[in-house]
Amino acid sequence: MAVTERITMTMRELDRFKVIQDVTEGRLKPWRAAERLGLTTRQVRRLVARYRESGAAGLISCKRGMPGNRRLDGELAQRALAIVRERYADFGPTLACEKLRECHGIRLAKETVRKLMTEAGLWIPRRQRPPKVYQPRARRACLGELVQIDGSDHRWFEDRAPACTLLVYVDDATSRLMALHFTATESTFSYFEATRAYIERHGKPGALYSDKYSVFRKTGANKDGNSVTHFGRAMYELNIDTFCANSSPAKGRVERAHQTLVSP
Repeated sequence: MAVTERITMTMRELDRFKVIQDVTEGRLKPWRAAERLGLTTRQVRRLVARYRESGAAGLISCKRGMPGNRRLDGELAQRALAIVRERYADFGPTLACEKLRECHGIRLAKETVRKLMTEAGLWIPRRQRPPKVYQPRARRACLGELVQIDGSDHRWFEDRAPACTLLVYVDDATSRLMALHFTATESTFSYFEATRAYIERHGKPGALYSDKYSVFRKTGANKDGNSVTHFGRAMYELNIDTFCANSSPAKGRVERAHQTLVSP
């Protein structure tokens, strides 16, 4: 009884086998097969010769199961990992990669260093890290002690007017809407107008709580070293403190107010 040899092929190799088989049996011209496979006619003739000599096994890549030419050297990987474990265990992969190159002459890609550190348990990918738990900030005790402010771009008047920005002032202690101000854009002058209207109606607040928009915070200092914005300087003259939130949930009262005002 004849023993049947089992050959494993990838989908690409199987497609190549069918095309070369058609060429061998005369159902397809070599130049047409070259167009289908993305090869030259000379390469197709070589594959036909290998198929006639060895059958389907001749179309399988000879490099299958062999290590790649660009594989990472095992000794180099172990050396780099030992250095990282000894000196840079608390470093991130990018910084550890730079230190390996600058101080030890080991040139590896940062993704390679990341993989080595992850497999060794020295680095946890961000997707695998548990979510951070933030302690909720307690409400202020009195009305007007802290007011959350923010702007929301939206088509507030639907198609009856262009899109505009609504500046919203929400009291931190009571979640009460204290002031609403429509303006063309969210700018320093629009916040000046809205804050003046708030003070004329409710009196001076103790502090204003905002995001890190350029109206409230500068990313870099000026030539004179001053990093205070015009809005911050004006609030300082009025003895009103200003704070910037590090995240949107930190000023969740005004964020939820946006959703309430937008919803029909």
